[in-house]
Amino acid sequence: MDRQRLEGVLKALGPGLLFAAAAVGVSHLVQSTRAGASYGLSMVGLIVLANLTKYPAFRFGPEYVAATGTSLLEGYRRQGRWALWVYLAVTLVTMFTIQAAVTVVTAGLTIALFGKASPVLVSAALLAICLVMLRLGEFRWLDRITKVLVAVFTVCTLMATGLALGRVDWAEGLLPDFTAGATGGAVFNPITVAFAVALVGWMPAPIDLAVWQSLWTLARRKDTGHSATLEQARVDFHIGYVASAVLALCFVAMGAGVMHNSGRTFSESAGKFASEVVGLYTETLGSSAGLVVGVCALAVMFSTTLTVVDGFPRALTALIARFGGAETPHEMSGTEAARRNYWMSAVVLALGSITILGVFLTSLKAFVDLATTLSFLTAPVLSALNHRVIHAPEVGDEFRPGPGLRTFSLGCIAFHTLFALFYLYTAYVM
Repeated sequence: MDRQRLEGVLKALGPGLLFAAAAVGVSHLVQSTRAGASYGLSMVGLIVLANLTKYPAFRFGPEYVAATGTSLLEGYRRQGRWALWVYLAVTLVTMFTIQAAVTVVTAGLTIALFGKASPVLVSAALLAICLVMLRLGEFRWLDRITKVLVAVFTVCTLMATGLALGRVDWAEGLLPDFTAGATGGAVFNPITVAFAVALVGWMPAPIDLAVWQSLWTLARRKDTGHSATLEQARVDFHIGYVASAVLALCFVAMGAGVMHNSGRTFSESAGKFASEVVGLYTETLGSSAGLVVGVCALAVMFSTTLTVVDGFPRALTALIARFGGAETPHEMSGTEAARRNYWMSAVVLALGSITILGVFLTSLKAFVDLATTLSFLTAPVLSALNHRVIHAPEVGDEFRPGPGLRTFSLGCIAFHTLFALFYLYTAYVM
């Protein structure tokens, strides 16, 4: 890559790292670690498959921006107002559980590292800190702070994984056995199926993030004045996407190496769960490794909390604007009405999430599984929308996927649909 191309990529670099920060949270620290602890390496194949089958839906977000100069939500609007209503329904169903889940895990890690406190109160404090940071620095602070956190948790995760690799049982298979442990004449073990669904739901992230990344791409352009080309948008996307996939495998390996067959079970409490995770690493690999894991985990989860606090209000603000009319290329969303809608959405998101935690949080694992399962069930709908949008008339032929990627995208949508039906069958019919 010549110097000019490299400079262009560096100017465009940011939305992909924000994607990684939002993705590498509960799905990795909690779900991937649990997968390794409970199933060894047998969930690795499913994690790879989840990343592969969600790839087209996520890739189409930044590519649509490069092709049209508008966000993915404008693409939804062009499909018909029904598409906006679908996205609104999916967002309202998942936003509070997603925000509550990532925040309470961050609170649990904070408590594990700094002392005992109420998970709900710590969650409220973390949300307040995120809101203040976004209020003071807006997208500029979000972009800069997240880049630092991504660098920290990537280095720490790779170090911790290297320490745990020697303890991994490499003789185990890489695919889950959904029939193992089935009882009562059932063919499939519903516990294994339910966990696999919860794992895939946020692996590497909910499909909602495709819309967020398109909006972050536009915000990055406004911040720097640089409009990313298709090539630059793809490079930025692939850096974040590949990094999140690799880090998912790291957490599985750490869980398999340190916790699998340890005879230990995780607590249902957010604070205790986090302290047990860090404690197991400390006992097995030494106090220095425990500190590395603790710093890594907190950096992971705070970056996720911060990006989610921004992502949902940003998406809702753009959604309200799209109900009002078309988005013009290079539109700047800095109007007073847009800022008011953003902060109203952010406050509602924070209050709703804290209310859910205060009223319904009895089990961290059950709560996380609920949030991830809801995202899993809505994935086929949003994936299908993204596929339609990237093939819409406003997208030039040079920006559309080739025959191979188009076919692969349709196959991925079919896979997620069939997997969702399979889950519903095992959960409610068997």
